[in-house]
This record gives sequence, C-alpha cells and structure tokens, in this order.
Amino acid sequence: MTTDDYNKTVDLYADALYRFVLKNIKNKEKSEDIVQDSFEKLWKNAHKIDVSKAKSYLFTTAYHQIIDIVRKEKHVTPMEPEHEHLHFYTSSNPDVQEILHKAIDQLPAVQKAVVLLRDYEGYSYDEIGQITGLSESQVKVYIFRARSFLKNYIGQINALI
Repeated sequence: MTTDDYNKTVDLYADALYRFVLKNIKNKEKSEDIVQDSFEKLWKNAHKIDVSKAKSYLFTTAYHQIIDIVRKEKHVTPMEPEHEHLHFYTSSNPDVQEILHKAIDQLPAVQKAVVLLRDYEGYSYDEIGQITGLSESQVKVYIFRARSFLKNYIGQINALI
C-alpha cells in the first residue's frame, strides 16, 4: 500500500468506521480514539496489507478494540437503578429512530456488532465473519437473534403507544 492508497483509504472509510464504532460504544471520545488507533495500525502495517483488504482490516481492528472496551466495562458496576429494563415514554409520538437505538443498545455486544455491520454498513455475511472471526452460519444466527429481539422490542413499544 502506497501513501496515496492510504490517503484514499482514509477518505473512503473514516466516516463509516467512526459511525460503526460510535453506534457500538456510544462515546464520542473513545470512538475517535479507536478510529485513530485503527488507522495508525493500518499505517504501521501498510507494507503488509493489500489495498483491497484495507477496509476489512480497519473494521476488524476497530471491532477487536470495541470488544476489549466492552469486556473492561462489564467489570465496572454502574450506579443505576435496578429497574433499568423498564421503559416509559411520555411523548405522544416517540421518535422511532430513538426507540430503535435504545433497542440496539440492549443487544449483546456480538449481536449488536453484526447487526450494525450488516444493516448499517452493508457488509456481506462472509465479510462480517472475517471481521468478527465468526463462521458465516454463526453470523446468520446472531443476526437472526438480534432482529428477533428488535422486532419483539419494537412490537412491545407499539403496544404501549
């Protein structure tokens, strides 16, 4: 990969990578750090990486960093009420996108990542498998489970409206 190839890669994938990371961890500063670290690793390994594999390399690197953060945060006990799973909406017309984001946030980390890669970023099952290290059938199962949860969650919200 040449310097020009690297610069084109930054232009092409920086925004998509940032969106993917931000949707997963919901922290602007950490998302920016992960994106920067991913591009730094790409730069350090540019001589080993083919240009056609750069996008996959970036998303894989970012995904592994996201998983590390999620694992670290599991050990931190939040000081939130026990009844966090209860949802109350006072608005007469709740924003569907807001409800969907809240539902996605409740998914396990792996399900959340594969759904975002598939439905938001448009990756194929095979590409998602390469990024996450899962088999194609595992990817399909996780996507199915995540979509089933989202369908049930949104259905419950519609019943409350």
